[in-house]
Amino acid sequence: MSSKEHIRSLSEAGLCSKNRYKHAPHGPDFIIDQDWKSYSAAEHDRWDRLFARQLEVIQGRACQETLRAISTLKLSEGGIPDMAVLSSRLREITGWEVVPVAELVPDDVFFDHLANKRFPAGAFIRPEAELDYLEEPDIFHDIFGHIPMLADQNFSDFMQAYGKGGQRAMGLGQLKNLARLYWYTVEFGLVKEAGEMRIFGAGILSSPTETIFSLEADSPHRIAFDLERVMKTDYIIDDFQKTYFVIESFQSLLEACYSDFDPVYKAVKDQADIAPHETLPTDTLFNAGTLTYFHNKAAH
Repeated sequence: MSSKEHIRSLSEAGLCSKNRYKHAPHGPDFIIDQDWKSYSAAEHDRWDRLFARQLEVIQGRACQETLRAISTLKLSEGGIPDMAVLSSRLREITGWEVVPVAELVPDDVFFDHLANKRFPAGAFIRPEAELDYLEEPDIFHDIFGHIPMLADQNFSDFMQAYGKGGQRAMGLGQLKNLARLYWYTVEFGLVKEAGEMRIFGAGILSSPTETIFSLEADSPHRIAFDLERVMKTDYIIDDFQKTYFVIESFQSLLEACYSDFDPVYKAVKDQADIAPHETLPTDTLFNAGTLTYFHNKAAH
């Protein structure tokens, strides 16, 4: 789960929440009572079916860090995870915890949670009618997609650094640029692993169709990660991505984001955005996409 304005800066899309937690009481940190016992048998069953389907799809496609953590954190145990129990397991590994929230939270709250090793996860689960696609992140997206990678020390350190950098980006008026980093890594990132591309982005990991599309379709570009390039690149919110960026390792991502962003912000501040379908002469291309999927869709 991200923040309201952060996601709006990513998507500029309206939210349509079918969410029984929407009006749950909360304090300044927006944390609510998950009230795990209130989930119905049908909701637990929905989680189990989503989990089983997606676990099968990501075999051989997700990075090893994700697959190991899904087992270590016991995400398949007992239906929808109890975030308190899940937090106790995650805390022992990297010091992180998962906190329930009703919906997208304000930017400053979101960044404060990340900076303090807390991931705010939506407590509601998508309705049956929206099993395959939901506009607003729900508990399946947040827990299955995001939480396994927080069991990796390098990636979880990157997330904490991102949270600390978020408040500075807000003050500099460059949240748009920082949000693109989140989009193209945390949500839709690919990583090189033993010479092969693998998935680590939560938006891909929680989607059976994008899992296959991101790795195996000829349509999208797959481009080596470059921080300045990513911060200048726009993206698609309501369809598959036209471009996926590929990091060399989680250590390299962490090192890139431990650097001072001020020179990067200055470099990108007055430059034109790069459209999602564009490639540049300076890009290291792993796959020059045909964009056929997008052309065919536009034709209809």
